[in-house]
Order: sequence, then C-alpha cells, then structure tokens
Amino acid sequence: MAKKIYKVLNMDCASCALLIEAELEDAGIACKCSYAKQILEVEGEHDEKKVHEAVQKAGYELALT
Repeated sequence: MAKKIYKVLNMDCASCALLIEAELEDAGIACKCSYAKQILEVEGEHDEKKVHEAVQKAGYELALT
C-alpha cells in the first residue's frame, strides 16, 4: 500500500494530531498524525487537495514538498 508523508506546521500538542486525524477520517482518508514527529502519514491512494483542505479545516497547514 502506498504511503505519503507530509510535514505539518503549527501543531502544539497531541490533541492537534488527533483533530487532524479526525478531519481526514471524516473525509474518508486513512492516516496517522504524529505530534512528536510533526508529520502526517496518509495511506493508500488519495486526493492531495482533499488532504490539504481537511488539514486547513482543522486549523493547520502542510509544508510544501
């Protein structure tokens, strides 16, 4: 299964990571977000635009890669 890793900006605590995971789950995108590593791992095929939109909806930004 393909996996893409994104750098997440502006996370302050583990709850931030859980909020991002919840937004992506609501959008139907499987992921794991790590506050300690400041990254988001998205599993499988996905629409990058949807990932960015869900993260922004949660109040955070992804670093340009």
